[in-house]
Amino acid sequence: MSQYFFQISHGSIAGVSESSFDFADGAAAWTEMARVCGSIVGPLCNNLKPKGDWQMELLDASRKPVFRIRLVAEKLG
Repeated sequence: MSQYFFQISHGSIAGVSESSFDFADGAAAWTEMARVCGSIVGPLCNNLKPKGDWQMELLDASRKPVFRIRLVAEKLG
């Protein structure tokens, strides 16, 4: 088992989970990250503004990023 932390950033606000999460490997960690992200992103989109930026990162035990999912809202033209 490996320890991981979640970090969520929205604009200039960021926070890291205080507790670590144990996953068997990187694939299991990615699966859980994608599941959690999916449950957050739907409601988040209701309040997202153009030029908005939201991201979730999975950090390893030393708190270095392993995976990142980003949602970027852009106004084109």
